[in-house]
Amino acid sequence: MSLVGKKAPFINAPAVVNGEEIVENFSLEQYIGNQYVVFFFYPKDFTFVCPTEILAFQEKLEEFKRRDVAVVGCSCDTEETHLAWLMTPQERGGIEGVTYPIVADAAKVIAQKYGVLAGEYAYDEEGELYFEGTPVAYRGTFLIDKEGKVRQETINDLPLGRNIDETLRLVEALQHVEKHGEVCPANWEEGQEAMKATKEGVAEYLTKNKKS
Repeated sequence: MSLVGKKAPFINAPAVVNGEEIVENFSLEQYIGNQYVVFFFYPKDFTFVCPTEILAFQEKLEEFKRRDVAVVGCSCDTEETHLAWLMTPQERGGIEGVTYPIVADAAKVIAQKYGVLAGEYAYDEEGELYFEGTPVAYRGTFLIDKEGKVRQETINDLPLGRNIDETLRLVEALQHVEKHGEVCPANWEEGQEAMKATKEGVAEYLTKNKKS
């Protein structure tokens, strides 16, 4: 079930902040009323596609900050594993240099709340509990506004890396909508014309942008 239009699920979990410090009770609530949040999940530490995404978010971090957006990562690894990976040089497969928070969801509760757990617990015919699927998170990305509401979500399967520039574009689109009361058409980018959410507005936009 999609979380778009709903309050982002509450989390209270360990996390590594500033690439070096473990905090026991990290919560997204600290951003409510102050910042937007891009909260993203990735499958597992010390893997292959994951570091490319995590480092790509770091490369764009100042762009997100400039737009008043906090970036927060999360996987089903422990905080100790996060810290070890954060302290491993990039040339050795690590993510040293990443400064935004990375949440530990060893119990898989957060991934389940956000609908990105790549499997589920079930009982067999003998009543024994087992896990069906893969006990990691899909590549979920959630854009949360300053009121704590989820405004956009994207969930990729495990092999499919996400586009960080697209995440930034969606932030820009949301902020344009909030500021100008307009809606953003297909392929809209910052600085381009948007349109009014009326029949007349759509007709005017399509007429102006009609391709010969």
